[in-house]
Amino acid sequence: MALSYWQSPCGLMAISADDKGITSIRFVSESTAEASPSNLTQACCEQLEAYFDGRLTTFSVPLNASGTAFQQQVWRQLQAIPYGQTVSYGDIANDIGKPTASRAVGMANGKNPLTIIVPCHRVIGSNGKLTGYAGGLTRKQFLLALEGAI
Repeated sequence: MALSYWQSPCGLMAISADDKGITSIRFVSESTAEASPSNLTQACCEQLEAYFDGRLTTFSVPLNASGTAFQQQVWRQLQAIPYGQTVSYGDIANDIGKPTASRAVGMANGKNPLTIIVPCHRVIGSNGKLTGYAGGLTRKQFLLALEGAI
């Protein structure tokens, strides 16, 4: 398992990967394990840097996150949200053919292990308000502002 740390404009990030792809990207308060970077984690850091610099709107590193079939379905739908746009939990539920599953979509969204690349920050409440984000609402607001969505 490879591990890199990268200091983003909104906090330290830990990027993990296996042989198949990036397995997690998360905000951390400090580096708790020794870094063991790979070409893949380094490429992810470079793409994140380009994203925060406004030079990248679509990521191309391979992903390999673990999750249930439903979570995987939600995460794939999150990747379809265009840069700079937002949708509601209900929109995602409708898009995956489960219109009554807004709450379950919210739970799957909260378990997304690939922050930013799988853009769970682009999901807002049906009333247009910012709602929960594992990285905190301040970061969510920062990311949406960076993308010009708010």
